[in-house]
Amino acid sequence: MSATQPTALTALARTAEPHTALRRFLALDAVVTGVNGIAYLAASGPLGRLLGVDSGLLLVLGLVLAVYGAGVGLLASRPHPATLPVRLVVEGNIVWSVLSLVALTVWLSPTTVGGVWTVLQALTVAGFAGLQHYALKARQS
Repeated sequence: MSATQPTALTALARTAEPHTALRRFLALDAVVTGVNGIAYLAASGPLGRLLGVDSGLLLVLGLVLAVYGAGVGLLASRPHPATLPVRLVVEGNIVWSVLSLVALTVWLSPTTVGGVWTVLQALTVAGFAGLQHYALKARQS
């Protein structure tokens, strides 16, 4: 495959440039994560009741997600994001996904909405990890 021929991954990012695809996947992750974090910070009480999760936990998670989202956004703003920080984002997303599912089965007793939300966000974050991983590999080839 030539360097100018778009892969399925870069087509998904609507670009034939692996650097641009990676940056777009990082930026999407940053926006989704940041918005989620801000929502947890701004509405921990109502969201806690809806999801069946302690509002204090949502405040802590909101702070972590807002800071993480800002860091991923900073990385996405780089013309050529460095490999190590991108790998750390991928690994962080995988850890988040796994811990979310473990928390759901071991620690949390959410409402039905909270259980569905936890699974959906874990799958979304795992999807970001996969997209970022494959975009990083495409960039390196």
